[in-house]
Amino acid sequence: MIPTQNVDGIGIREVISEEDADKVFLILKNKTLPSNTNWNKRYRENMGKIKSGNIYEVADVVRCLMLRDKEKGLSTGEKKMLNSAKQILISELVLAKNMNAMEIEGIINKYIKV
Repeated sequence: MIPTQNVDGIGIREVISEEDADKVFLILKNKTLPSNTNWNKRYRENMGKIKSGNIYEVADVVRCLMLRDKEKGLSTGEKKMLNSAKQILISELVLAKNMNAMEIEGIINKYIKV
């Protein structure tokens, strides 16, 4: 258990609302892929987005990596990053939308059309 007075100091936040979850799905619908082709720079930027704890940034990482995987394929490191980011996103949306993980993953795949 974590003392509640320490929550802000260690970066824990509340689960997003259902309305915010709907905004996440809008991010996933965007089909624009950033033009950054340098794998190393893209990897560092995506890692920063994931570490930020901002669910919208995590959704953007999932979207970009899934689209890039569909288009060109991903390196092993990016595949691992996609799996991690997707798990973070799914676990947040499961709680926000009161659905199970398979349903959420299906919605994500539908929006990105995998």
